[in-house]
Amino acid sequence: MKGGKSKSDTKSAKLSVNKKPTTKGGRKSGKAAKDPNKPKRPASAFFVFMEEFREQYKKDHPKNKSVAAVGKAGGDKWKSLSEAEKQPYVAKAEKRKVEYEKNMKAYNKKQAEGPKEDELESEKSVSEVNDDDDDDEDGSEEEDDDE
Repeated sequence: MKGGKSKSDTKSAKLSVNKKPTTKGGRKSGKAAKDPNKPKRPASAFFVFMEEFREQYKKDHPKNKSVAAVGKAGGDKWKSLSEAEKQPYVAKAEKRKVEYEKNMKAYNKKQAEGPKEDELESEKSVSEVNDDDDDDEDGSEEEDDDE
C-alpha cells in the first residue's frame, strides 16, 4: 500500500468514534435503583431442599470446595426424590410464599402512603450537610485569597 489507511483501519476508527459509552453489562442506566426495604422473593421448594442438602454434603465431603459439584449432586438428588419425599420442602416453600405475600402487601401499602415526615427530614439533613461541605470548601479558598 502507498501510505493510505487500510479498510480495516478506517472501519475500526469509525466504530470507535460512533461508540456510545455503556454501563455494566451493556445495559442502559435508566433502570430504577432497587429498594433495600422491599421483601425478597421466597425460595422455591428446590432451594429449600438445597439449603439442607448443602450442609449434609459438606459434612460428607469436607475436602470438596467446588460449588458446581454441590449443585450438580443436589440437582441429581432432587430429581431422584419422589413426590412424597419432596412434600416437606414444597410445604416449607408454600409457607415462605404466604409470608412473602403478606410482607409484600404491607410493603405496597406503605409505598402507597408515601414517605413519612421523618424520612423527609432525614433527606433534608443530608442535603444540608452536603451544602455545608460545599460552603466550607468555597470559604477556605476565600480565606486564602484574603491573606
